Amino acid sequence: MGIFQPNGGYRCGDGGILVKLRTLNNVVLKGQRILVRADLNVPTQGGKVTDATRIERWAAGMRPLLQAGARLIIVTHMGRPDRTIDPTLSVDKLRPALSKALGTEVRFSDVCAGYSAELLTKQLANGEALLCENLRFNPGEEQNVDAFAQQLARLGDIYVNDAFSCAHRAHASTAAITKYLPSYAGPLFVEEIEALSKALEAPEHPAVAIVGGAKVSSKISVLKNLVQKLDHVIIGGGMANTFLYAEGAPMGRSLHEADQIATVRDIQQLAAQSGCQIHLPRDVVVAEEFTTNAKHHVVAANNCPIDGLILDAGPDALADFKTVLAECHTILWNGPLGAFEMKPFDRATVGLAQAAAQLTTRLGVTTIAGGGDTVAALNEAHVSEQFSYVSTAGGAFLEWLEGKTLPGVTALQDAAKAA
Repeated sequence: MGIFQPNGGYRCGDGGILVKLRTLNNVVLKGQRILVRADLNVPTQGGKVTDATRIERWAAGMRPLLQAGARLIIVTHMGRPDRTIDPTLSVDKLRPALSKALGTEVRFSDVCAGYSAELLTKQLANGEALLCENLRFNPGEEQNVDAFAQQLARLGDIYVNDAFSCAHRAHASTAAITKYLPSYAGPLFVEEIEALSKALEAPEHPAVAIVGGAKVSSKISVLKNLVQKLDHVIIGGGMANTFLYAEGAPMGRSLHEADQIATVRDIQQLAAQSGCQIHLPRDVVVAEEFTTNAKHHVVAANNCPIDGLILDAGPDALADFKTVLAECHTILWNGPLGAFEMKPFDRATVGLAQAAAQLTTRLGVTTIAGGGDTVAALNEAHVSEQFSYVSTAGGAFLEWLEGKTLPGVTALQDAAKAA
């Protein structure tokens, strides 16, 4: 778990390597231009934000900076422009939601860097905010070009990375920029690392990971890392089918990867060597069609009919998994147990999510979840607010689970060492 240091430092584990990041604790903010890298890549429709959750969550950490007299310069990306300028991906549309969340009117620069943007930053009064145009309109952003990073650096006196969800990208606004400004980790960035470190680098044992999703091949590194660090791993979804297939279970027409048997064996061997127990469903829900409310029935995991589709873990499997969770002090979740987006094949995912949430509220068990499908599943189960932490980091969350070094974290670490 991360520990805040009196000098504004922050220490946590990252793949077994001790990281020291500087935070804004004890930094004088009044009158300072704070260049903040945010991730405000939110869904929009008709030029309006349709889900402001990410904006509101980020803004909660920024309001105290504005109240302290900081001058906030916000840089972010939106989408993946296929040309230099794409008006449909302008971040200007974020301003109403952003102004509401920050509690102050947000000005706008129609370029993300350069003389005119720099001039606007110098016109800000204490407690005011400026949003700069989509970073990805400049090719230097994704190419991590030093010259572009230097342009960005002229927009601020201090750089703050508060976009952990972009930390797995070595971009100019997350990596190169740290060479040109005093650099700090923002509140949301620190919150994310602290939560993930608590779950993976220094969990309270026994600890379990619930890993679901379609393909083992997409999460080989995740599984290999988790079985070497935790006490239990529950596997669900199409991934569980592949593990069952490797044990000789018929799959019918179910999603599975017949070419991943060797990978399954490798993961099982690593788990055995590390003393980690892998849990698979002992019964499954089978249907003949991949449709909502399709006719279905429960069979033993090794008894899928030739025309069957395994679409969820069965009731006995859910009971088994709940028993495992009840023994643990830390629960890490990434991926659903079945086709949760179609009823009634959401029952195992929803049931286990509710059980995990109850363990948090009643017993204080640490529950940390992340990944797009996982967040959607927790929302469907109405338990997101009860979990200890729900990450919106996506790719960065997965790469952390794999034990990878994240360029955005490394850049801040190096900047802290050089300070």
